Amino acid sequence: MSAPPTTLPSPEALAATGGNATPPLRVAYVMNGFPRLSETFIAHEIHQLERAGLGLRLFSVKREDEPLVHPVVAALRSPLAYLPKATSLSGTALLPWLLRNAPAFGAAHAALALRSPLRWGATLASALAMSWRYRKPGGGLRKVFIKEFLQAGYIAHAVQRAGDVGHLHGHFCHGVATITWFASRLTGLPFSFTAHAKDIYQAELNPGDLLERKLGAARFVATCTCANAEVLCARHPRPTEVHTIYHGLDTEWFAPAPAAPAPAVPTLLSVGRFVEKKGFDQLLRACALLRGQGLAFRCLIVGERGSAYEGLLKLIDELGLQGCVELRSAVTQDQLRELYRAAQVFALPCQVMEDGDRDGIPNVMAEAMALGLPVVSTRISGIPELVDDGRHGLLVPPRDPVALAAALRRVLQEPGLAGALAQAARQRICDVFDSRRTTLVLRDLFLAQLRRRAAAGA
Repeated sequence: MSAPPTTLPSPEALAATGGNATPPLRVAYVMNGFPRLSETFIAHEIHQLERAGLGLRLFSVKREDEPLVHPVVAALRSPLAYLPKATSLSGTALLPWLLRNAPAFGAAHAALALRSPLRWGATLASALAMSWRYRKPGGGLRKVFIKEFLQAGYIAHAVQRAGDVGHLHGHFCHGVATITWFASRLTGLPFSFTAHAKDIYQAELNPGDLLERKLGAARFVATCTCANAEVLCARHPRPTEVHTIYHGLDTEWFAPAPAAPAPAVPTLLSVGRFVEKKGFDQLLRACALLRGQGLAFRCLIVGERGSAYEGLLKLIDELGLQGCVELRSAVTQDQLRELYRAAQVFALPCQVMEDGDRDGIPNVMAEAMALGLPVVSTRISGIPELVDDGRHGLLVPPRDPVALAAALRRVLQEPGLAGALAQAARQRICDVFDSRRTTLVLRDLFLAQLRRRAAAGA
């Protein structure tokens, strides 16, 4: 296999070609599952990076068999590889698990060990040491690092066989970042990762000083909110290597529909996986308050089933909201766009859970704003970075259904306020969250690493 060229085009040169040029070195993107309905932002990011001229190789730890796929996935051109399926380690002794799962990864690791025995042995020793160092309360080994070492070997072998990868990047800073780090050590390639939300804040996902060690080993770290960046900078030995890059979205595709007459009964829309951090229970209680005040409306909540789903059904019955509130299964993004356009207000009362789980900047909120919907949400995490209260939407305290109901009532009953919020919201997204701009920042970070790799004669 011939060696890749040792020069890379500048960002300006790529831009001049309209994003059609392909750098000779690629970035390997490592994801936990792809494509996922709940992680559309990753597919859009990949699409925008492709359009900006960056070459990618995609690796997915799991094969997702979701019944629906967003249309943007069909537009992707980067080669995608799925890792061999590995069974769960929960409740299983390590040796039987290895006997069952290791053969699928054996050829890759044998090739790596023959090619670079010292590098392979050192990485294995690190995985074993981490299993002991970060053992669980009670003394049990954290066996997941052995699993992640096996998975990293598959990626490392594929990258070496391809011969055109100059940098590795993982999405989320827990398991995938660990796999990417191991793959980096096995190949000698640099790596980076994107940190999102709960993967930063839930200690169980990065026990002890593991996150600090990943931060120190990575060439750079991206995250989707300034709030996250502040936390990461405080834990990073080199804070200047933390970069806030909003996910962004395609503002041309997420464009408002022509104005239509207001319906007799307005629709209050909410979107998100049915889990506790979305605050849907608070939204239902607010709906009960509004209905008790005699306000006519319908509430539609759309998303994938999660741990809160059954409880929400029971709460609808308890509050007597049948016929007023509908829970609907997740839909594709083109179908969701039409739901946004048919609604009169978007609400998402996010909340921080006791274990630290939270949203960053909900992408669905940015989508609603881009489509000209007034939004009502809460003052947590990165949401105030997206919404200035009273200008781009209304923000209320989390877990306060009374305040939530009051804000929703204002938007539903004050057309002038709703119109002003909607117009400002659309402009906010166009100014700050357009993916054609935000993704260029990430692309340039990757290009800097690829040029550095090429200059070293990789």
